[in-house]
Amino acid sequence: MLKTTIIIPTYNEADNLARLVPLLLNLPVPDLNILVVDDGSPDGTGDLAEALSVEWNGRVRVIHRPGKQGLGTAYIQGFRECLAHGEEAIGQMDADFSHPPEKILELLETLKSCDIAIGSRYVPGGSLDVNWPAWRKVLSGFGNFYARTILGLPIRDVTGGFRLWRRETLAALPLNRVRSNGYVFQVEMAYLAHRLGFSFREIPIYFAERQHGKSKMSFRIQAEAALRVWLLPGRYRDLRPVK
Repeated sequence: MLKTTIIIPTYNEADNLARLVPLLLNLPVPDLNILVVDDGSPDGTGDLAEALSVEWNGRVRVIHRPGKQGLGTAYIQGFRECLAHGEEAIGQMDADFSHPPEKILELLETLKSCDIAIGSRYVPGGSLDVNWPAWRKVLSGFGNFYARTILGLPIRDVTGGFRLWRRETLAALPLNRVRSNGYVFQVEMAYLAHRLGFSFREIPIYFAERQHGKSKMSFRIQAEAALRVWLLPGRYRDLRPVK
């Protein structure tokens, strides 16, 4: 089994984190750890993460950042920490239970035959929350179609944030060049990996609506995503496949 760390960016996720950590660390994965990247949550998420680290004998590590700095920079900092720590598989996951914790097992198994394993809402068997209104499902589906078509990506769920990366894959990506800091960060990372020739496999997941806390999605984040997708081919025109 690969030495694995799941990165969980947080901002005011104390209620969710307290429930999520035991579910992850009780999975039958011998060498699974969690890295919480907290952006100075006023609700004490960072302090809770430190208490969980003590409770779970250091299997939870915490990066404390002074205030909201964005999803993209949280993951980049987490990636670098995991690479320096010698992790072999590095995961991305939301704290709000949108991503089913038990699917980590299937993602790890899938990673044996690819470079990036993705929990996907848009492959057969995957789905969105049954209580989402139709307009929201259409908007989510169109956003994926939009980015996938413009960038020529070979995956169905390009905006999802439930992923496992091989160490060698992340280490080969020019993380210092990544500029996206909202949810389009997921698109930019997938595009980078595709440009460099890495392989993807998707497994179906049920994407549930958060039960606690407040969504971080905003019009500014959506606008950034729509515009930045067009900039990516020019930004990475010089990249050539390494695999």
